[in-house]
Amino acid sequence: MYKPKENKLSQPEFIPMTGAEARNLGWDEIDILLITGDAYVDHPSFGAAVIARVLIDSGYTVGVVAQPDWKTKESLNVFGRPRIACAVTSGNLDSMLNIYTAARRKRKTDAYSPGGKTGLRPPHAVNVYSNLAKSAFPGTPVIIGGIEAGMRRIAHYDYWKDRILPTVLHTSKADILVYGMGESSLLKIIRKIQNNHSIFDVPGTAVLPGANDSEKIKNSIAKDTYIEIPAFEEIKTRKGSLLKSHLISEKEMNPFNGKKIIQKYRDRILIVNTPAQPLTETELDKIYSLPYSRKPSPFYKEKIPAFEMIKNSITSMRGCPGGCTFCGIGLHQGKYLQSRSRKSILSEVRRLSRMKYFSGTVTDIGGPTANSYKNTSYIKEKCRSCKRPSCLYPEICSNYKIDEQQLIILLKDILKQKKVNHVFINSGIRLDLAQNQPALMKSIVKEHVSGHLKVAPEHLDATVLTLMRKNSCDSFYSFIKFFEKYSKQFRKKQYIVPYFIANFPGSDLNSMKKIDVFLSHSNWSLQQVQDFIPLPMTIASAMYCEGMDQNFNKIKVNRGLKERRPQLEKLKKKRH
Repeated sequence: MYKPKENKLSQPEFIPMTGAEARNLGWDEIDILLITGDAYVDHPSFGAAVIARVLIDSGYTVGVVAQPDWKTKESLNVFGRPRIACAVTSGNLDSMLNIYTAARRKRKTDAYSPGGKTGLRPPHAVNVYSNLAKSAFPGTPVIIGGIEAGMRRIAHYDYWKDRILPTVLHTSKADILVYGMGESSLLKIIRKIQNNHSIFDVPGTAVLPGANDSEKIKNSIAKDTYIEIPAFEEIKTRKGSLLKSHLISEKEMNPFNGKKIIQKYRDRILIVNTPAQPLTETELDKIYSLPYSRKPSPFYKEKIPAFEMIKNSITSMRGCPGGCTFCGIGLHQGKYLQSRSRKSILSEVRRLSRMKYFSGTVTDIGGPTANSYKNTSYIKEKCRSCKRPSCLYPEICSNYKIDEQQLIILLKDILKQKKVNHVFINSGIRLDLAQNQPALMKSIVKEHVSGHLKVAPEHLDATVLTLMRKNSCDSFYSFIKFFEKYSKQFRKKQYIVPYFIANFPGSDLNSMKKIDVFLSHSNWSLQQVQDFIPLPMTIASAMYCEGMDQNFNKIKVNRGLKERRPQLEKLKKKRH
């Protein structure tokens, strides 16, 4: 649980990035050095800003070193030695995904860097920054977190290196890893370090003790509270072991009944503690009420593309109940939906409306899935004992309570705010939920589409959809008719933007023909085509690596440009 201290520090307009800025705040030293691979943007869509604000709100001084020169440890000596710890993140994306395309070629731009410049962060940034911090500040605890660390917490397949890698704790030399959104877990770690207490048992974390301590710590854990997954050495040599380890880890993601995960590394033992408890509405509201400047640091003279894209958007919720095999959101944020209150969101809209750059349009109200806002469960105790990776597949759980009225009311209330002329949904909608939200969908079609509405059928072949853990494409076809009917009725010229994935494990040219035929008959041209990228720790990455489906049956996998090009070209021909 996130609990701010009673005696709080004053929140600065920006978190200091230089020693002079810290001293101007009256901070002779900093408690936590926060190292990030993204440019520092003080906006709640940027993880480093959220963590920094939460720490300051809890009474800790924080300094940010953004995109340091990783070739020299002196780049971290901006504030001197931090009093308590270094906290490291690669940024909002896995650094390998940020740097390289599906074709393993370097990207031409970096949306999280000033001017979109590339080369300002290293590959495997968590490893590099953590080792740099260890070198710069010997003896100071190093905590790693964020999407890159979290999704590499166990042995995993790295698509860009095309090999199985150990837990990032092994290569980063970090003392502890935080997975998930991290606010409550990080605060517990900091307090334990301050009090010289063991940090091995914090929920939402993973540790890799040294050889002398590993067996001792394992033996201190009750046997009925952990489950052992295949060892790293076994995963490298025995087919199916990687997939098995990922399926077990996914099954234990429920914070209310999940077990600790243990994985051996020769004479060391990785311990992945159970996930942190989901935040309450009050706790989530508190985090988003902190005084973010909602701007990039004045340190930057060039625009930061990722900020330009999200600066007028509002996050309404966290978590995803979908459990899609290719997506890391459920493994990172969890499947428990955590929605902000309407009051909290309206307060942020009013703050946004006072920004000089705001021109009257709230570009998005959403999260992983916009139309899951305020969805909940009928009987919460049933969810606490559930092991299903998805609430929506193979069918929507009978205990899953779909809400549509709360988002309808929220959108209407936002439009009533001064200076707000439009509010749109741009983060995409979940089609199987949409089928059960006719009033909400009608409202969105009428007032909340900015010309194009993103939907993600992902594929149209039943076999591939099963491998993805996606329901029948019938909901996609039904939504098209619904959207076109009401767009015409409301005299709106607006369009659906479907998102399809090429080269998913198990997909071949015959399955791609179904998309091709649909596009031809519909006279549609695609705007969004994604060549499948196996993201670390997802079930689909293990399927790709091992050539197996979730039941360990052999499937066709396209590897290398020669094998992958035909499917991708088939879809690209349908693009504008």
